[in-house]
Amino acid sequence: MNEKNVEQKKAIALRYAESDQAPIVLAKGTGKVAEKILEKAEENNIPVQQDPTLAELLGQLNINEAIPEELYGAVAEVLAFIYQIDKKTGESK
Repeated sequence: MNEKNVEQKKAIALRYAESDQAPIVLAKGTGKVAEKILEKAEENNIPVQQDPTLAELLGQLNINEAIPEELYGAVAEVLAFIYQIDKKTGESK
């Protein structure tokens, strides 16, 4: 199999605090950098959602850049997913 045809793993870490007007790209990377981002998420019990299309779009942004309004809906779905995970985790404690 030709490695050029194998798509590399991508990861984007977002930060969203009440003080932020919009979620911010905290970290991003492909290949080994993506693996490190995912490892850090797992170590810190941060939920991960797989969405290759959204990762591709967010990957075009710079680190510390706020997401554009066009992506609010998609990122809101991710935040809702994380909220549900947090809610279930909190109920099981």
